[in-house]
Amino acid sequence: MQKEARKAKRAESKARRRQIWEAFKMQRREDKALIPWMVGVFLASVLVVFGIGWLLGIEWFLLPIGIAVGVLAAISVFGRRVQTSVYSKADGQPGAAGWALDNMRGRWRVTAGVAGTTHLDAVHRVIGRPGIILVAEGAPHRVKSLLAQEKKRTARVAGSMPIYDVIVGNDEGQVPLRKLQRHLMKLPRNISPKEMDTIEARLSALGSRAAALPKGPMPAGAKMRSVQRTVRRR
Repeated sequence: MQKEARKAKRAESKARRRQIWEAFKMQRREDKALIPWMVGVFLASVLVVFGIGWLLGIEWFLLPIGIAVGVLAAISVFGRRVQTSVYSKADGQPGAAGWALDNMRGRWRVTAGVAGTTHLDAVHRVIGRPGIILVAEGAPHRVKSLLAQEKKRTARVAGSMPIYDVIVGNDEGQVPLRKLQRHLMKLPRNISPKEMDTIEARLSALGSRAAALPKGPMPAGAKMRSVQRTVRRR
């Protein structure tokens, strides 16, 4: 059993390394500044740690630590640039907001496409510590009324529960796709996990009014969630 477990662990580790390498090659082809940024951040990190060690008279002792810090910093740059690239490709595609919400970390309850139109406009419902967040995507002149209708419908069940509404886009008053997750995470914590369970049970009875549900884009060759998770594990 232990031998099989070790074999499975090695195979999993090998698969993760292959995934990172493939993601790196893909990003390098599309992002010519990737390697200069990674090398620059690596060298800067090593020099900073080495400089601190030089001031303290232990520069050679801190050099291996500086190298380790530099490697981690370079990997972080790689992960961030992959994320930026993926969001750039997804921006404007039907279902992009729902896809971004599905990739959120933490205790968020996401119900994609609670309302929608045949034009692939959609409203997604998120339940989290802030309360209820309705996230709309699509043509502004259509999603505003769609969002207002869904907010009114939700309010009948929510009672005094806070309800936030967000329109994803790049116009004034909208939240860009790449900032959507951060925007939701910055909202104040208003309810407890127990209250989240209660309101989720109530809202499940509302069902869906979506005429056409976008399944969410996945830019070719860029599975951000698994790539980012794998990079973090390394």
